[in-house]
Amino acid sequence: MRYLIYEDSLVSQLNPIAMTRPVFELLCGRDSLRRRLERWFPAEQNGVWIRSWLKEVYSEEHPQSKVNDFSWLSQAGTLLINGRWIPEKRFQTGEVSPGCAGFVNGELAWIFLEPEELNLLSETDFDTIVLQLARMRKPVRASGILAKYPWDLVSENRRQLVRDFLDEGMSQAPQSEHVVVLGDQRDIYVAERSMIDPFVVLDTRTGPISIDRDVHIQSFTRIEGPCHIGRGTKIFRALIRSGTTIGDHCRVGGEIEESILHGFVNKYHDGFLGHSYVCPWVNLGAMTSTSDLRHDYSEVRVPLQGEQISSHLTKVGSFIGDHSRTAIDSMFNTGSSIGIMTMVLPGGRLLPRYIPSFCNVSFGELAADWPLETSIATAAIAMTRRGQKMTPAMARLFRILYQQTEQERQTALAKATHRRITLSK
Repeated sequence: MRYLIYEDSLVSQLNPIAMTRPVFELLCGRDSLRRRLERWFPAEQNGVWIRSWLKEVYSEEHPQSKVNDFSWLSQAGTLLINGRWIPEKRFQTGEVSPGCAGFVNGELAWIFLEPEELNLLSETDFDTIVLQLARMRKPVRASGILAKYPWDLVSENRRQLVRDFLDEGMSQAPQSEHVVVLGDQRDIYVAERSMIDPFVVLDTRTGPISIDRDVHIQSFTRIEGPCHIGRGTKIFRALIRSGTTIGDHCRVGGEIEESILHGFVNKYHDGFLGHSYVCPWVNLGAMTSTSDLRHDYSEVRVPLQGEQISSHLTKVGSFIGDHSRTAIDSMFNTGSSIGIMTMVLPGGRLLPRYIPSFCNVSFGELAADWPLETSIATAAIAMTRRGQKMTPAMARLFRILYQQTEQERQTALAKATHRRITLSK
């Protein structure tokens, strides 16, 4: 069976962490939905349907994938899978019936379409037509959740880490008498070519721990499961609490709790990161910390794209977009939304909870006076330092996103100016 992972009209609710990538590339547990499906169905033909401005970069990064390809899509019956879906168990294509559609709490998770139905789809209202066709099917219950907001990925991460560990059937304890294991050693997987220094504590009493290849964990680090450490990552005397995913090629120190570091994140120094999602190429300066609990223990509201959204949770940290950077001793308030390519200079006070993309903060004041091309050039330098390259397609994507976020940025700047004038009176 062929399958296609698609983005629907609600993907913008997952900004800022989904601005530069399709939602099915966001991490929850060990993997993204796309990588999980590829692991489950390695021989299946597959394609993706994504926002048009992401097509060039995604095609460059995934040259074998069929991206927004109508000719491929209409060739044969295809299982369409919502990119926001996080199934709670291994999904079997054999469970799919052409006369049914899978729903999670009224939201479409999957549907199988025949070629004549696929020919009805159009680029302008792709997911609308898919949903119309789904309403003509018999609804069946699909497992798991459909992520609506960034904190959904963080809240589900602990459970998904356990499911991924059990699904993979992992077990390979560290080969060192100087590594202390608290709990069952069968709940630990350490890949080959990884190195764990003496006096590291691995605590599996609250869940399993998986450590991918080429990881280096320095002495005096404590890791509590469930937790996953991605390939090529280096851990520097850190306290990593349960429910945390650290993606590939990160540099991590300090304290982390129930957070997701997507990959290529630099959090080398001390500082607390809790209940947060941090995108690639973010650099968190020394002692940068996130609050994840209000002083009155009340429900946290998060300013996504300038609009206050209730999380219905009491513990929510920060959501930080690609290529953002913080200076030493930056302090993020509970439930903060930080866009892509932002620059934060602290001023000994809590930072604004909402920093739009391509903005900078100096001593608590929001501005947008850092030139776009300078930001792109700086991002290219950061990538080169890790052996990666800023391609022309990536640079074009940032220019497109800069234009798309112009109104959001100007609205936030106008509000900040009005607030300064009011306070000065």
